[in-house]
Amino acid sequence: MKRIFLAILFLFIAVPAILIGVQFMGHDDDETAPSSATPATEQQVARGAYLARAGDCMACHTARGGQPYAGGRAIPTPFGTMYAPNITADKETGIGNWSPMDFWRALHNGRSKDGNFLYPAFPYPNYTKVTREDADALFAYMQTVKPVRQANREHALRFPYNYRILLAGWRALYFTPGTYRAESRQSAEWNRGAYLVQGLGHCSACHTSRNAFGATIDKSDLAGGLIPIMNWYAPSLTSDAEAGLGNWELQHIAALLKTGVSPRSTVFGPMAEVVSQSLQHLNDSDVRAMAVYLKSLPQNDPPPELDTQQPDKASADRILEAGSKIYKENCAECHKADGRGIAPAYPPMSGNRALTMGSAVNPIRMVLNGGFPPSTEGNPHPYGMPPFGQMLNDQEVAAVVSYIRNSWDNRAGFVSPQEVNRYRSIPLD
Repeated sequence: MKRIFLAILFLFIAVPAILIGVQFMGHDDDETAPSSATPATEQQVARGAYLARAGDCMACHTARGGQPYAGGRAIPTPFGTMYAPNITADKETGIGNWSPMDFWRALHNGRSKDGNFLYPAFPYPNYTKVTREDADALFAYMQTVKPVRQANREHALRFPYNYRILLAGWRALYFTPGTYRAESRQSAEWNRGAYLVQGLGHCSACHTSRNAFGATIDKSDLAGGLIPIMNWYAPSLTSDAEAGLGNWELQHIAALLKTGVSPRSTVFGPMAEVVSQSLQHLNDSDVRAMAVYLKSLPQNDPPPELDTQQPDKASADRILEAGSKIYKENCAECHKADGRGIAPAYPPMSGNRALTMGSAVNPIRMVLNGGFPPSTEGNPHPYGMPPFGQMLNDQEVAAVVSYIRNSWDNRAGFVSPQEVNRYRSIPLD
């Protein structure tokens, strides 16, 4: 019933917006002059390969076990399943017959070669910030990718989201094209970091809450959000109560981005793939620039909103006693009785903000499913955490997660068995 209501509401809102959006369907905001028709240079192709890594393009456009960039990877969304297209240099099923201008329109305006609106699962609301020079370099590289003849699969979207014309209304409401504008009051390094984070890095695609129509909420930019369908919480980058980096040392931020581990924390879940496929391949100066920008973000620290009702003192004491026993039997060998861990192999429990956020979904899923940081050049043999979901029942998982969230320097909400059960059947990725 809720889905039907949202669909009707979307139609009610979108139809007037479509009437506005259609007026501009033939007018692309290209801003810059078309690129030269001269052949791409080796330097341009190499730069495009680097930028493709920065944008993590292969992650979405390569199906597991499939050919690089040949598409076909399923991307579940609240509106149905989308399938990434083939962007190899094949002339029939890929983008081999595209021009630099076609490619620019896709990144900058969210429009395909045939003029159709692209669904924003392709993060053109971020990619619109990419400069024309970088877009041309990306295109030059993509034209060197081995052609793979693989037809694109139709999206499996529910009504009314399968009507692409409705994107005219969505765009009128939520999308404004425009390349990145440097902040004159900031350093060149800060601006480089902002360009990467806001544009190719598309960090806000995960770390920002979305409304009922899948658009990121501007006032919540990088303030954290539950990743739809995947059910991992991407923590706030603007709150020191979550993953805000205002009091981190710069080298620790850079280490986390580049290697997946640092003395303060370890990446896991979807972020592990980002580090593995993208960030570890960036040069040190770009990683540092991103760290400089992220550290500068304003830190807003509202009290965390707890997911469940909290127990009374007597019940809380019983839960913590049970959790302490489970922790000593299963966790203390690596993370130590005092919760300090052994960095970077075994991250600390004490003072670890990834454990004390309002939402406990991430620690619950780590206890249930285990996981590994990514294997990177800076950390080629990562230490992983085994899954405990087969050993511990819902009440036991809730007890140990509640214990680590309320021991040492940690103070956070308790976790209920019902909350654990909600995430037990969800796969790790």
